[in-house]
Amino acid sequence: MTLITKFLGATAATALCAGAALAEPALIFDLGGKFDKSFNEAAFAGATRWAEETGGTFREIELQSEAQREQALRRFAEAGANPIITMGFGMADPLTSVAPDYPDTKFAVIDVTWLDQPNVRQVGFAEHEGSYLVGMMAAMASKSGTVGFVGGMDVPLIRHFGCGYAQGVKAVNPDAKIVANMTGTTPSAWNDPVKGSEITKAQISQGADVVYAAAGGTGVGVLQTAADEGILSIGVDSNQNHLHPGKVLTSMMKRVDVAVYDAMKAGEALETGSVVSLGLAEDGVSVAMDEHNAALITDEMKEAVAKARESIINGETEVVSYYTNDTCPALDF
Repeated sequence: MTLITKFLGATAATALCAGAALAEPALIFDLGGKFDKSFNEAAFAGATRWAEETGGTFREIELQSEAQREQALRRFAEAGANPIITMGFGMADPLTSVAPDYPDTKFAVIDVTWLDQPNVRQVGFAEHEGSYLVGMMAAMASKSGTVGFVGGMDVPLIRHFGCGYAQGVKAVNPDAKIVANMTGTTPSAWNDPVKGSEITKAQISQGADVVYAAAGGTGVGVLQTAADEGILSIGVDSNQNHLHPGKVLTSMMKRVDVAVYDAMKAGEALETGSVVSLGLAEDGVSVAMDEHNAALITDEMKEAVAKARESIINGETEVVSYYTNDTCPALDF
């Protein structure tokens, strides 16, 4: 059982501080909510797995605004939660302010790798590697030679996804056209399925018959519209194949669930002051193949993905990261 907390003035403050003597872990979801069927929901799955296996409990909060980030960190720290696990790059600045004030509290942050805090564990993913593989699959499944990419908030992280995807597409079909759009430049871009639907329809009008969504909750609108319009989609973070069986080509799984589970399992012994990088070699990213997309996956696709995965892991194939110089060799954002 979890203690679900929300910021509702004094009521929330009381809830967060209840049971301060217990060193329970805490989980701070990013904007978009824990049931976004993507990034946050993967985190919730990892925490739930830990609770079910251990019989433990954890505290949690779904942020409603940017202003609540630092407030949530401080309230959980004051309440004795340990470790405190945070989701998304938006937690970087709040952690920089809060972590030094609570040196005995362990923090973990997903999707941040550039902090210099001794009590913070940073977890990053090689999203471009997993995206390369689904890009290959998109190119192999496309009949029009045009595929789409719908990003959430226009930030380097999402361009990292798009860049790997484009390289995978071009590896299969150098002449392929890639239509890429971001949903917005504010955090609301993570939770706007209507806008995701509109972008998808626009990409379809440009010939796209496979669309990859890396947009959090906004991606739900992308997948729904793709299914309604008779084209294929690609999910992200969580395995989203089941949302539209036979219509979702695959999902680029980012094992946020494992990162959260591992942090909760470590508890107050969590190793901090380090950066953990999870790519194909660590099974930190992967492509989802199950009963929901089995009819869409050819033996040729399976073989190509397996070979490319091995080639990337052993260094024969380099997938250029957008982070290297803020450019992408296969896509002009």
